[in-house]
Amino acid sequence: MSKVTLPPVRISQSVAILVDGNNIEISLHNLFSKNNIMLNYDTLIPRLLGERGLNRIIYFREGSSISSKLAQRLRKNYHGSVVPCYKGADIPLSIKATQLAHKVDAIVILSGDADYVELVRHLKSEGVRVEIAAVEKTTAAVLLEEADYFTPITKEDCFEYTG
Repeated sequence: MSKVTLPPVRISQSVAILVDGNNIEISLHNLFSKNNIMLNYDTLIPRLLGERGLNRIIYFREGSSISSKLAQRLRKNYHGSVVPCYKGADIPLSIKATQLAHKVDAIVILSGDADYVELVRHLKSEGVRVEIAAVEKTTAAVLLEEADYFTPITKEDCFEYTG
């Protein structure tokens, strides 16, 4: 029998990345015991996507003091947007994820908050692959159990802001 060479499989998925800015920032500050540690989206986003396409990235953050540099960078590099939230990001992020469920194949939630467990269950019931990217040490175990995939955010995904 001769060996058959198969063509490589092309993964054609559309991915939305939704960021709970407050949760990620607090997790990074706790992990490093510093308040000037920032997430490097230029290294993390390609790692999260792999060969898949980015549909959109939306950064949710409580309060109005959102870095204009971050907003500009997300807009310029990823056509992303920043959404200031009246209170926590969990409700606006959940609403947006539900609205996007029929437009994407996968949603990556950047948060380790257990408040997203019901959202993950709902999205999966709609046929959406749900991935979590967060600091492993501060990610709720129940969220890890429910997600289809987990990407730990590590030191390599961060930088120290000195501006």
